Amino acid sequence: MLNPTRSALFDHYLGISRLLAGQLDFNSIIQAVAVEIGHIIPHDHLDVCIKMIDGKYHIAYESGLETSWSQHPPALLSGSPIRSLLSGEVDHLLSGDACTDPRFHFDGAFSSPIIALSLHSRLHVPLRVQGDIIGALSCSSHRLNHYTMEDVENARSIADLLAPYFFALRAADQAKRSAVVETEARAREEGLRLGALKLTEALEAERQRIGMDLHDQTLADLTRLARRLERLTHLPDVPGETLEPVFRSLQHCMHDLRQIIEEAKPSVLQLFGVTEAIENHLERSVRETGGQIRCQVVDDSCTSLATLDQTVATALFRIVQEAINNAVRHGQPSEIVVNLQKVGSGLWVIVNDDGVGIGHPQEQVGHGIDNMRTRARLIGARFEIGCRPDGPGTQVKLWLPLGHPRQQPTGRT
Repeated sequence: MLNPTRSALFDHYLGISRLLAGQLDFNSIIQAVAVEIGHIIPHDHLDVCIKMIDGKYHIAYESGLETSWSQHPPALLSGSPIRSLLSGEVDHLLSGDACTDPRFHFDGAFSSPIIALSLHSRLHVPLRVQGDIIGALSCSSHRLNHYTMEDVENARSIADLLAPYFFALRAADQAKRSAVVETEARAREEGLRLGALKLTEALEAERQRIGMDLHDQTLADLTRLARRLERLTHLPDVPGETLEPVFRSLQHCMHDLRQIIEEAKPSVLQLFGVTEAIENHLERSVRETGGQIRCQVVDDSCTSLATLDQTVATALFRIVQEAINNAVRHGQPSEIVVNLQKVGSGLWVIVNDDGVGIGHPQEQVGHGIDNMRTRARLIGARFEIGCRPDGPGTQVKLWLPLGHPRQQPTGRT
């Protein structure tokens, strides 16, 4: 079997990570990464099956040979040839001849493509996110006894890279379906024309929010990793201890991506509201730095936050979350203060830090600030970022109308 060097493996894993960036559907991901995966695990057929949210159905996406697995609508999990893996009964499946392996052929199993295409050697590993199995990665070969446990371990590493993206895409699909159902209900109440318009707007807003949640921090980290690996390629000999930091950095990237997914629906926000969610995130962010940063949330919003629509509340929280993250990561502050202030018919949300400052806001680039601006626009709010007017540091200001305000007054700084 193919036994590439560790440096070559890292290069291919990094190639897979690069190819994942920007892919927005399951089929495009499989087609994009199939060649790189083939360098690690040679295959004649590659497929990924994804469990639906309800846990009863699954759907397949494949590359290489085309089978009836991907040509059918979502099928019952109970008929999958790898149901034991998808249910968690086994942690992998490895077969030297799947055409005769009874594990794949049972009463009601949809295993005919295995025999029809002579997919003798097969290996399957689960796709896991937050401890749950969301699907499986499968490689197949026409050759008998083609795969070993080494290939299984490599497949697990690939699955760790793919799983967070598939999880996010599955959540996006579910969100789109929910948005469609909700908007269609409104269309029946408000009229077909108005309902169709709101459907389009809701789907576009959902797409943008999901796109922003897949923040480009991981992509930036991977770019730095690529540069490090490029420098290593010029060395005549690369010892294992030199590659260890690269491996740890790659693991860190995967951890960051999982964190993005885990924060997709902040439970504190859902359970206790905006103020508590901001306090929780601020305290946790400061605590994780290990430094001595004073932090405070001043809530003079009266009952305004409690009456916000859930979508608006989530967007507001995300803007404050990004402002806090930027202050902690880049500002080197000794103090961060968040003010929530009801003024007239609107709400001011102001995040102040006393760090190194941001410079000229028009010169600032990066998805974080762009995401804050876009989120503000989507909820009809005005967004400002710049230097603090009363001292060193950065100030992020958000004016959110709570009705139809005639003016936007000056908020407390």
